[in-house]
Amino acid sequence: MDKTSQQFNEVIKMCKDVFLKKMEDYGSAWRILRTPSLTDQIYIKANRIRSIEEKGIKRVNEGIKPEFIGIVNYSVMAMIQLDLGANEEIEMDKDKVVDLYEKYFYAAKSLMEDKNHDYGEAWRNMRVSSLTDIILMKLLRIKQIEDKEGKTFVSEGVDANYNDIINYSVFALIKLNEDQPNEN
Repeated sequence: MDKTSQQFNEVIKMCKDVFLKKMEDYGSAWRILRTPSLTDQIYIKANRIRSIEEKGIKRVNEGIKPEFIGIVNYSVMAMIQLDLGANEEIEMDKDKVVDLYEKYFYAAKSLMEDKNHDYGEAWRNMRVSSLTDIILMKLLRIKQIEDKEGKTFVSEGVDANYNDIINYSVFALIKLNEDQPNEN
């Protein structure tokens, strides 16, 4: 599990780097988005990954790694929005955003470590395409919960599903980096 923890940290660094560069370009404009809008944005990215996996080709010159990074970052944004709520005062202090980003990413990592302990790193034997499908399923669950205004009977909430999406995306990135380290 030490290897997984190290690889997870490498993915956190990669995703955070992209997040911070985009913040330099756009600021915290994403703060205006309601959580269902973030869910839909993640869905678009996951659906594109699945489409590329099924067709075996892409027309837009961006691979699936950047899409998984986007899924991670939008999921962290969604967790922040669940905590703070969407806000029309979109400008947010960069240090505060970074603190919140790390808070939610490391919370997902902690969950991953607990689950990895119990499941014995079963994800390492999974296909990236299966991880994509699970992410899409989690998104459909989130959409159902959002459509029911957050009310569930026995199911985990939206936040648990976002945490799982972060972790499955990190697993996919780890697997892709192992299989194709220089591809985007």
